[in-house]
Amino acid sequence: MRNRLRRALIMLWLGLALICASLAPAQAEAPPEAPALHVFWSLTCPVCLRQKPWIEGLEERFPGLRVIEMELSGSDRYHALFREMAEARSASAEFVPTLILGPRVWTGDSPSQRAEIEAAIAAALSGAELAPDPRETLRLPVIGEIELATASILGVTALIAFVDGFNPCSLWVLTLLLGMVVASRSRRRVAVVGISFLLTTALIYGAFIAGVFSVLAFAFALPWVRWAVAILALLFGLVSIKDYFWYGRGISFSIPESRKPGIYQRLRRLRQEDLGTPALIGATVAMAAGIALVELPCTAGFPVVWSGFLADRGIGGAAFLGLLAVYVLIYLAVELVIFAVAVTGLSLGRMGESQGRALKLLGGSVMVALAGALALRPELMEDLSGSITLFGVALGFAALVMLVTRARAAR
Repeated sequence: MRNRLRRALIMLWLGLALICASLAPAQAEAPPEAPALHVFWSLTCPVCLRQKPWIEGLEERFPGLRVIEMELSGSDRYHALFREMAEARSASAEFVPTLILGPRVWTGDSPSQRAEIEAAIAAALSGAELAPDPRETLRLPVIGEIELATASILGVTALIAFVDGFNPCSLWVLTLLLGMVVASRSRRRVAVVGISFLLTTALIYGAFIAGVFSVLAFAFALPWVRWAVAILALLFGLVSIKDYFWYGRGISFSIPESRKPGIYQRLRRLRQEDLGTPALIGATVAMAAGIALVELPCTAGFPVVWSGFLADRGIGGAAFLGLLAVYVLIYLAVELVIFAVAVTGLSLGRMGESQGRALKLLGGSVMVALAGALALRPELMEDLSGSITLFGVALGFAALVMLVTRARAAR
């Protein structure tokens, strides 16, 4: 009897417990964790140092946000975490600054990117779920598939290098050089001189650009350097445009007339028939090196603008070397075409003053446009369409000026 009563009481107690549990309010869920912005940066990165004051003000501007800064140059403490977080989001762990918020990743620093990050922070704080980065890609011949962000940098590099390739100073020297050697009617001599000249020019010009970039990569951490580069580019551009109207008068970034007799003298040495191949190569390399140093003021504008563009976006290391190779190759493309014509046809015309003035106007117009974009609207250079539009407007302006001046001259 007692056992039955005990079992009944137990069953009654369990039933009441189940009823209470079903009627009790559901346990409150744990509050969501505050959004965290992971910032991977380096003390040796000028872009990181420039970005740091903005990063440090985010928690105050966005209450509830956690900013986790991880400096990479002092130790290896955060390197594995950087790679792990980047790989989980199909991103690269090569460059800094890199900012990660949920599934989103940003590398570098620019006004438009800061606005995008702030919008993502506001969305995350409001409880919205952030979507992963839209990894839009572009397939190119030979190169293969690349992201559009990379394509933008590559496209700007190609555009600047192409316009820089139509440099009146280097084209004048090359046509003069090949014109003298073509008179020998020897394809071997033309090939030896042309290849030696172009390789020497490429090495010296590449070294010059690398030197400019190494300085700007650190200097761009200072807020006034962007304006200094823009003003320098504007000066180069305006002087080049001036040369279209008043060629060689006043300030001019051209080969000085006082240096031209010496250049002619060096070129004539290459016409000596008794020079063997080793001696011909040595004479060409020595001549090309000397001329390259003389014409650097004529070619310095675009490398300064391009180096500033890369420094502003935190590009460095292997990425810079790859872009530099692309730049130099495209820069030399025009000269390679001229060289190919000289080798195959053993005939070549010389560039006159009218062609030089036109090239000065084209290059100067593009440089002024780039200076304005660098100082006032850097976001124009962040996508291919904006870059192409900028170059198109500059070249269109130059073409209009040439049409108007020629129409007036014909009256």
